[in-house]
Amino acid sequence: MIQSEMVRNTVNFVLFQTGWFICVLFPGLPAAGLVLLLVAFHLVFISRHRFAELQFIGAGAVLGGVLDGIWFRTGILDDGTGSVELTPVWLVGIWAIFMTTLSHSLSWISSRAWLPFVCAPIAGPFAYWSASKLGAVELPDLTLSLAALALGWLVVFPALLYLRRSLYPELTR
Repeated sequence: MIQSEMVRNTVNFVLFQTGWFICVLFPGLPAAGLVLLLVAFHLVFISRHRFAELQFIGAGAVLGGVLDGIWFRTGILDDGTGSVELTPVWLVGIWAIFMTTLSHSLSWISSRAWLPFVCAPIAGPFAYWSASKLGAVELPDLTLSLAALALGWLVVFPALLYLRRSLYPELTR
């Protein structure tokens, strides 16, 4: 395990960015598989509480996958085919690699109670908009899609931080 917190956070950030770009540029099962390898690397070399963090990552990937599934079913997001039945596996992969940041490179966002409520409705939709510009998803009605994504992130991001704090307190240290 990497001992320096600064190095752990830096590596965590690089792993997340790498996973996000892999999934967005090459959406599909192979990208999700590669992201699982990045999550495994994270658990081995960065995580100080592997089992708790693995549970937290799993819970967040499920919650995020359900949220993305709702957005696909309601037309907020589209994959270009208009026939998504389940959340694409590469998006679940993004949720998994994103969850690793909440106890590491993005842990600072919990330093102020109001900060998640300000950052999430901006950063979350920005990630989807960026993915749409790279061709991974479509935002059929840009204004409606961004507003729905902002509202969803306004709820889900603080909820994930609450989940971490209440069920996995060892991850907040």
